[in-house]
Amino acid sequence: MKTITIVGLGLIGGSLAGALRGFEDYRIIGVDSNSAARRYAEENEIADVITDDTAYAVSQGDVVMCCLHPGGTVQFLQEYKDTFAPGALVADVSGVKTAIMQAAECLGDSVDFIGTHPMAGKEKGGIENSSKHLFDGAHYIITPRDNSRIENIELLKRMSRHIGCRDTIVTTPEEHDAIIAYTSQVMHVMAVAICDDPFMFDCLGFEGGSFRDCTRVAALDPELWTELFAMNAPALAGTIRRLEERLAAYREVIESGDEDMLMKKLKYSSDRKRAMNIEHRRGDDVLLPQE
Repeated sequence: MKTITIVGLGLIGGSLAGALRGFEDYRIIGVDSNSAARRYAEENEIADVITDDTAYAVSQGDVVMCCLHPGGTVQFLQEYKDTFAPGALVADVSGVKTAIMQAAECLGDSVDFIGTHPMAGKEKGGIENSSKHLFDGAHYIITPRDNSRIENIELLKRMSRHIGCRDTIVTTPEEHDAIIAYTSQVMHVMAVAICDDPFMFDCLGFEGGSFRDCTRVAALDPELWTELFAMNAPALAGTIRRLEERLAAYREVIESGDEDMLMKKLKYSSDRKRAMNIEHRRGDDVLLPQE
């Protein structure tokens, strides 16, 4: 029997371990230094084996999934670079890929490191908030190295389908980080910026669905998102600058009183959103061009 080792039994790791139960002929080992997380995993049968012995768990893994914060992932790869079984597939689930892929260069060619990013999460972390259904309908992004083995990419695709993801996207780390800065990180920046407005608490009782939807992700994990923002700073800063320009354009046309121009801008934006909704309904497997 082959083994998948899940390093870190938080929200993502716990959900991944639970969702991977029954995948092909693999057993699941979950490893975490936190005794409460291990106890919860044992009580809820989230993995076949639960341990705090990271070296043992890593050495046993035919597949090792690192489910730590980005900074923790960098440290883990350096600390256990000589512990992985020869030929093992090692992957992470971080929301930033360029910095992680650079850190993985310490592994050399003895293992096949492939970056991944399941596009799923919750406002509250921890294994107690994990769910084997967390990834249902999510995108699963894969960023291979130049020498990554095709069979391992295909294995990750099968794993993503097993845990419920709607599609897999293969791209470069740089492309991933540029896109995620736009589709995820800047949304969190907007949410926290709106919540910084002194006027917010005067609005209690006036919140509509759009306010709740926009600010939902502001109740984030500050430690995690500090790392994500900092490790993707160039792409995210550029995205924020472009957003500032578009917000300024809307402010200027509203201030001008030109309703015809305002309607044209609103129609342009709404048409683009509707077109993207149509694109989302196409295909099960997406391949972005690699440079």
